[in-house]
Amino acid sequence: PEETVTSSFASFIQAVRPEHLSKTVLQRSKRMVLDSIGVGLVGSTTPVFQIALQYCQELYSPVAVSSVYGKPGLKLSPTLAAFTNGVATHSMDFDDTWHPATHPSGAVLPALLAASQMLPPGTKPNGMDFLLAFNVGVEVQGRLMHFSTEAHNIPKRFHPPSVVGTVGSAAATAKLLALSPAQCAHALGIAASLAGAPMANAATQAKPLHVGNASRLGFEAALLAARGMEANPLILDDIPGCSGFSAFYGVYQPKPLSAPGDHHEFLLEKQDIAFKRFPAHLGMHWVVDAALSVRNLFINYAGSFSPTLIRTIVLKIPVSKYINRPFPSSEHQARHSFQFNACTALLDGEVDLSSFTESSIHRQELRELLDKVVVEHPEDNVANFDKMYGEVALLLHSGDVLTGKCDTFYGHWRKPLSTESLLKKFRSNASRVLPEEKVETIITMVDNLENLSDSSQL
Repeated sequence: PEETVTSSFASFIQAVRPEHLSKTVLQRSKRMVLDSIGVGLVGSTTPVFQIALQYCQELYSPVAVSSVYGKPGLKLSPTLAAFTNGVATHSMDFDDTWHPATHPSGAVLPALLAASQMLPPGTKPNGMDFLLAFNVGVEVQGRLMHFSTEAHNIPKRFHPPSVVGTVGSAAATAKLLALSPAQCAHALGIAASLAGAPMANAATQAKPLHVGNASRLGFEAALLAARGMEANPLILDDIPGCSGFSAFYGVYQPKPLSAPGDHHEFLLEKQDIAFKRFPAHLGMHWVVDAALSVRNLFINYAGSFSPTLIRTIVLKIPVSKYINRPFPSSEHQARHSFQFNACTALLDGEVDLSSFTESSIHRQELRELLDKVVVEHPEDNVANFDKMYGEVALLLHSGDVLTGKCDTFYGHWRKPLSTESLLKKFRSNASRVLPEEKVETIITMVDNLENLSDSSQL
């Protein structure tokens, strides 16, 4: 039969081998694994994680074999562990981001960790098998995002991890479970029926469920396909009059995925990942760096940061309704507020975990700064994580104007975190949950993951 887009994806999943991963892809994907574990561990301290965990513990779980972030000795059934750990990973919006926009690791890694523990002794995947499956999940997400020009901009309808992440999780676990090409195609089709979450739930406790569900439901799709369930074999193709994956995007132009080997280059080879320095929506990182820049100018100008000298704070940002929040009232709203993050950076000289506590959010001095904010949307500042910029201007009572601008923040794929910075972030996150020796063990294990004989040790 003639090859289709869907069948090309299925063939790729089945045929890709460890030798197809370059040193660059291996190194970048290991950084993603380490960072994702760290944000998952610190995320296990959040209220939304506790809600998800209690929900899973209350369900009947006859096969509790898979570990939960931050809970030594506690295990859940594999798919519930994937769900819970996915929620932890996105609970602070601290997880990695790519372009077109999605959170690739959080949708895939929890499923693979749980699946590794699920498989019986003697069939455990080794570290290279694990990395290969992880990269399959990341690659499938990236390819799907590139099928739509709509996906290149800050999303308005569906939260991307709930869409491409679910299919990516299915692809990754299908690879780890060594499904046939036909089963892989069915796993993708089943996952498409389990995908999708609206952007209206951004800045709420429901948003982390999008990543938890992506990991869990993609995993379940692969398990169902392994047991013989079938789905539309053209799910990724563009069939006029019968929407498949195209239902999630207004513009959808799919292309077959080339066979692994000489003519296939992984997207992770071409473009690095953005790792966040503080736990907030990616867009916040531009305005924070711009605010820190103008704060330094202000201190040089006035000798210290004195808010009383400021008449107006002008933010020049792209149009994006769900992250334009003048007066956030909760931690999740604060993580999605240009105004809050800019003013916090101005007031404190930094944004970190403590910035999103109730006491920090409701400070009177912060409210007074927020009252001074005016938002502008320059035509050249597009809602696109590859092209946008953040600008913060301080209009002083003296008539002077101080301006800071950022078009590429530190941590962006064009300006990636150094190994030192990534390790510092991981140690800071993981040490809130684990003792130092275990934190260092994870670092060593991930650094040598391709040589690990049993990936379930991770």
